[in-house]
Amino acid sequence: MNSYFADLHIHIGQTSSGKPVKITASRTLTLENILIEASDHKGIDIVGVIDCHVPEVMLTLKQLIDNGECIELEDGGIRFQHTTLILGSELEIYDHACKGPIHVLAFMPSLQRMQEFSKWLSTRLTNITLSSQRIYEEGKVLQRVVKDLGGLFIPAHIFTPHKSLYGSGVIRSLTEVFDGKLIDAVELGLSSDTSMADNLTELHRYTFLTNSDAHSLPKIAREYQKISLDNPNFLELKMALANEKGRGIEVNYGLNPYLGKYYETTCEKCGAKGQEICEVCGSNRFVKGVSKRIAELADDIKNNRQRPPYIHQVPLQFIPGVGPKTLEKLKDLYGTEMKILHEVSEEELKKTVPEKIATYIIAAREGRLQVTAGGGGTYGKVTGI
Repeated sequence: MNSYFADLHIHIGQTSSGKPVKITASRTLTLENILIEASDHKGIDIVGVIDCHVPEVMLTLKQLIDNGECIELEDGGIRFQHTTLILGSELEIYDHACKGPIHVLAFMPSLQRMQEFSKWLSTRLTNITLSSQRIYEEGKVLQRVVKDLGGLFIPAHIFTPHKSLYGSGVIRSLTEVFDGKLIDAVELGLSSDTSMADNLTELHRYTFLTNSDAHSLPKIAREYQKISLDNPNFLELKMALANEKGRGIEVNYGLNPYLGKYYETTCEKCGAKGQEICEVCGSNRFVKGVSKRIAELADDIKNNRQRPPYIHQVPLQFIPGVGPKTLEKLKDLYGTEMKILHEVSEEELKKTVPEKIATYIIAAREGRLQVTAGGGGTYGKVTGI
């Protein structure tokens, strides 16, 4: 088996012709730029681009395959240079079983299967050309269609307060909306980690994923995982999520949950943290934090399944003192961000950047950074070592 870095939740901001896809994403997030950034700069081996249902995106992929820049793999996925693209779609469910909305990820093994999926979606979406559109269909029906096409079904950022499985506060069990047997994994989101999510017994059976949900090129791989596979393709990824034949997640790399935007309960009016009735301004309007939501759902039954390590790592851009020029200098010398974060020794780093920055990078690698908690849509901050 070999080890590969994977980030399976990356948005497209606009198509090659300039049409918007994910409205809130950077316009530099074209499909081509994502592939170049992942392969040349980040060092990510597998990327899940979750707007591949858009007709122009599929047309671009076909053109890249036809001109030889990409190769469609026999066991699923599309290879560009050193990176494998897994074709995905993020959708918003709001059916009669819940008050939602709930975001989910669906991944297809090939361009042909994604084309079939897109055609089915087009009769159930208001606008097939945009990302994260509401699908007018029941969750379980969507699951069956994904499975009939040989795809993977993964609830996205499951605890965030808005547009997630548990975060809306409407449901207490995923079985109220989905068929648990047709879920391949769950994505934790930036404000939770393995130890938090394992407080819910119904999640014990599922593989946990840590993905970036990138809305700009620099955010790619702010969370990711190392996966043990024979080769980086769709079939191998499917086996890894099921922990079959020696495939599986080796390590989850994610932000300390405190750094996420929704860890603490936060007053909507003044931003004060910690209370549902604000002690500062008296408002009773609040954004419930992920930590509180998980505490409400927890049943405290220990998971006997051995989980991969979860490393509280931060991207280089989060590290104090690492601005664009410093990052470019590091990449010029050592290659990709993955190599800098995981391989370059402290001694080598100290020859390149000030000692304090080198120390911070090593502390980030080892999960030793001190942070303050975020909430209400504001990220936490790195404060020291």
